[in-house]
Amino acid sequence: MESSESNSQIQRSTDGKEISHSAKHGENEDDGVLRIRMKVYSEEEAYDLYNDYVVRTGFSVHKGDLWKNTNGVVRQRTYLCSKPGHALAEPRQRKYLRSNRTIWLDDEIIRSAVDSQIKPSKAFSSVTMGLEGHDNSKIMMHDCCNIPTTEKLTMIKAEDVQLEAETVWGAMHGLETFSQLVYVIDNELMVPADIYIEDGPIFPHRGVLLDTGRNYFAPRDIMRLIRAMSYNKLNVFHWHVTDSHSFPIVLPSEPELANKGSYGSKMQYSPAVVRAIVEYGMSHGVRVMPEIDTPAHTGSWAGAYPDIITCEDTFWLPSGSDWVDRLAAEPGTGQLNPLNPQTYEVVNNMIKDTVSLFPENFFHAGADEVTPACWKTDPSIQKFLSNNSTLNEILELYINRTYPYIRSHNRTVVYWEDVLLDSAIHVDESTLPKETTILQSWNNGSNNTKRIVSAGYRAIVSSADFYYLDCGHGAFMGNDSRYDKQLGDDEGVPFNYKGGSGGSWCGPFKTWQRIYSYDITHGLREEEAKLVIGGEVALWAEQADPTVMDAMIWPRASAMAEVLWSGNRDENGNKRFAEAIDRLNEWRYRMVGRAIGAEPLQPLWCVRNPGMCNFVQ
Repeated sequence: MESSESNSQIQRSTDGKEISHSAKHGENEDDGVLRIRMKVYSEEEAYDLYNDYVVRTGFSVHKGDLWKNTNGVVRQRTYLCSKPGHALAEPRQRKYLRSNRTIWLDDEIIRSAVDSQIKPSKAFSSVTMGLEGHDNSKIMMHDCCNIPTTEKLTMIKAEDVQLEAETVWGAMHGLETFSQLVYVIDNELMVPADIYIEDGPIFPHRGVLLDTGRNYFAPRDIMRLIRAMSYNKLNVFHWHVTDSHSFPIVLPSEPELANKGSYGSKMQYSPAVVRAIVEYGMSHGVRVMPEIDTPAHTGSWAGAYPDIITCEDTFWLPSGSDWVDRLAAEPGTGQLNPLNPQTYEVVNNMIKDTVSLFPENFFHAGADEVTPACWKTDPSIQKFLSNNSTLNEILELYINRTYPYIRSHNRTVVYWEDVLLDSAIHVDESTLPKETTILQSWNNGSNNTKRIVSAGYRAIVSSADFYYLDCGHGAFMGNDSRYDKQLGDDEGVPFNYKGGSGGSWCGPFKTWQRIYSYDITHGLREEEAKLVIGGEVALWAEQADPTVMDAMIWPRASAMAEVLWSGNRDENGNKRFAEAIDRLNEWRYRMVGRAIGAEPLQPLWCVRNPGMCNFVQ
């Protein structure tokens, strides 16, 4: 639609067909149809006329390009409407249609944008700009590259292959599927013919957590992990960037956090490095979700800001104290003081810089393992508690100050389950809006997932009983007297004998079978299961670094990848362990061939003799 200062004309009717007759403004107005050559006499009149029309038809319009004569008089103004496929907008313009009304995610809009080779970030920006700000949009950045899609791979004969996908991400997964159909037999490449595959993921969120706060992982190691995730059709890299042990990310507004809190200048992630990792993830179909854990796990902040940290640089378990009096969940103490106003200056700068580096819509704010005894060492908190106040109120104060600021950047806030479920310190449900909060479960298996979704929250499942890849390597603390015994005093409390936990709090080791067996929606009603968006395996790095990363993650994470993509049961409802081991064996060798140091699951003889190493024939 166009208007000019001299007898503006509307170029097309709403169905795109030419109209042969002319009509002045006001004629046949009640039928709600805009007609070609319908004359208006000013830009404002054209705008009012069109808005009157779109109110009746359920969509709106924004002003487009403006042309002026040399004397400054408006010659022409274009208008674009927001209804998908509307004929008044040219095809090239329909990709960027805007609206000033709140809408829910329309898969077709995003899919059409991505299919048109538009970058996900551009698709997101184009849709939300016209909504008068991100707050009016229910479309999230990750939705642009994470809409559940279907891939169709047809092979009629060896030289005839057809791949259909709803998005570029589906096409990427389809190509990965095709690569897995290529076999080497007698030194020749072989591809099966006459097959048809229609495939797509069960869960949209399929991730791996890597902890770079306890041990440093170089960018090349992180990129290798992302590459392996892409091979396995995993799509979320959960980057647990910082912890009490180190603060390796360089934030432009708070450079001293890394200068004083990292392991050294060569073990930092500069803004340029972070952007490169994020871009690498996007090019491999992997979102990068940042986690800056607060208010606990912040001892590394004390070098730059000692006044905002409580119980920093102290021994974590005071001599002679009970477990309940520990100052941290493990060695490495320090928690932010929510009663210090400076805390929020630093935290807000951290949030601002982090969201600028990570376009991902999910911001993981941590909130796990807040330790009562640590806060109680601070005089200001002691005074606060002496007035019949509680530790829960302190955490609620912190959440109420930081949550809105994260939301102001149009981020969905992710917390560990502790923020709501911890028995010692937690907030009330009313503090966390369900529409914009996701909780990540890690304790008590399916029970805590059930508690989360029954309260109406979306859940990411990372049960330590199934998905913690570091478990089973023993405790990392020194001089633990419990290791000095050949036999335990109490056979009912296994520790370092008879196949017990080996000192690992979450032992035993999580085998691929353990991971593969886990149904993350177990025990949930149908409506509750819909709130589980997916799962993540986690590699916490107390006893992990780049030298062992590949073997500790792969191919065990591949077991989770298969379950979250296609399930773990056959057509009869039985878990398919026998089939899975053959696939995982072969897949492990494929990953090794692609420079991923995945550990072996069985002797080579078993790989060459499928089925012969099963427990039952």
